[in-house]
Amino acid sequence: MTSRADLPAWKRLQALAKETGARHMRDMWQPERAAAFSRRAGPLLMDFSKQRIDAPVLGALLALAQDCGLEAAIRALLEGAAVNNTENRPALHTALRLAPDEHLVVDGHDVAGQVQASLARMEGMVARIHSRQWRGYSGKPIRDVVNIGVGGSDLGPFMACQALGEFTGSAAANLRLHFASSIDGTQIADLLRELRPETTLFIVSSKSFTTVDTLSNARTALAWMQAETADTEMLLRNHFIGVSAHPERMTEWGIPPCNQIEFWEWVGGRFSLWSGIGLPVALQLGMAGFRDFLAGARFMDRHFRDTPLPDNLPVLLGLMGVWNATFLDIGAHAVLPYDGRLKHFPSYLTQLEMESNGKSVSRSGDALGYATCPVLWGDVGPNAQHAFYQLLHQGTQAVSCDFIAPVRRYGAHSNGLQRQHQLALANCLAQSRVLMLGDACVEDGESAPGFRRYRGNQPSTTLLLDELNPHALGALLALYEHKVFVMSVLWDINPFDQWGVELGKQIADVTLAALQTQGTAGFDASTEALLRHIHTVGRKDA
Repeated sequence: MTSRADLPAWKRLQALAKETGARHMRDMWQPERAAAFSRRAGPLLMDFSKQRIDAPVLGALLALAQDCGLEAAIRALLEGAAVNNTENRPALHTALRLAPDEHLVVDGHDVAGQVQASLARMEGMVARIHSRQWRGYSGKPIRDVVNIGVGGSDLGPFMACQALGEFTGSAAANLRLHFASSIDGTQIADLLRELRPETTLFIVSSKSFTTVDTLSNARTALAWMQAETADTEMLLRNHFIGVSAHPERMTEWGIPPCNQIEFWEWVGGRFSLWSGIGLPVALQLGMAGFRDFLAGARFMDRHFRDTPLPDNLPVLLGLMGVWNATFLDIGAHAVLPYDGRLKHFPSYLTQLEMESNGKSVSRSGDALGYATCPVLWGDVGPNAQHAFYQLLHQGTQAVSCDFIAPVRRYGAHSNGLQRQHQLALANCLAQSRVLMLGDACVEDGESAPGFRRYRGNQPSTTLLLDELNPHALGALLALYEHKVFVMSVLWDINPFDQWGVELGKQIADVTLAALQTQGTAGFDASTEALLRHIHTVGRKDA
């Protein structure tokens, strides 16, 4: 099969990268760049004029997208084709945010109808909890809800709840949401010390409902409840909700069908926030707010489907990612939100991007001869400025960046945060400018001693939201989902499997058995030595 690297547009980009690599962005800057390299869609403005590109580079990137069949790939994704080729199934997370009057039939199944039925089940649960009609074993209404999950069953809902805290509905004002994910039990143990069993509800979220991390924490929660009453059936009925693609496993665990929310194998875990996995978000916002969140993502889905490639935000964001990682050999990417409410957004993106595109073989299983997904990390911009920005400004490696900020701060005028919000925006714009221009943005900067020099030439994209609200956050998350897909098409990889993760789980099971039996045989020398040390120290502590 022809490699992407054999395409004429690919070779053209390699040649352009050599030319661009010898130029500094300050020498490429023209006043018209800002208009030429920015686009707006709905609540988002994307300025990529600080990327190391010019018109020929953008043209060649768009030509590569055409040569790779990106438009057909987008249609295949949204129409339910089996784009996850290693598992022979579609990736239909976009179906989770279809409007109630939309229809989508895949392999004879009414996908849209299934989604609406699941949302109706969620809505009923939310209404019962908000109206204080969902009561614990003692008859008292639920006061605390603990989401037990890991990976996509934790990162997405936790991030969204933190980002949208100001939009908590009045019915949820007295409801407290908590999250537990760590396999060592630390989080769940700390939480249980603070909570009352009779007013606590657990959401056990796991696509497979076999995830060791999640089920271990769920068993700990159930044991904590059983210390209060021996009626396990009543505890499971009144204090546990299950969210999974396997209802039979939830039932086997003891969660009654009326307490189950189903989603499907065609929803990847890291794309599952829009399903029943988003129940904590719906509990915080209310179903009207959750549907607004879905509508924001649906807006971006339609923009992705209908907008020509040169004006398509996810396409352009993905093209910048491929240009930087593959052609400019920039192996690190920082996500820098200038709003504390988005503190956990970089962590959410680390899974979305690196689990999806952290691959080294093509769709046909051939080894790739080019770089794919960069290492991604980030933090709230003002915090990061006092931590790792030193490396961005004066370190030895190139790093690409995304700067993200809302233009308006919700409630800023009434709660006295307007000046601080302006300060955050000023820092956002200033930092991206310094990363681009270096010394050139400071008078006499080039005459400073070496230890005070800024080389600049670090590429970045700035994303401005009109306001951070459920609709805008939904659009932002869908933008990044589609960016990931665009990059995967150009790299010719499957972004919807995660076999590396699965292998780690298998080896962990084998190692757990060795820990439990005090064994050491059958491992590499390093692991055997570590096991012996653990066994020895463990016996002393016992």
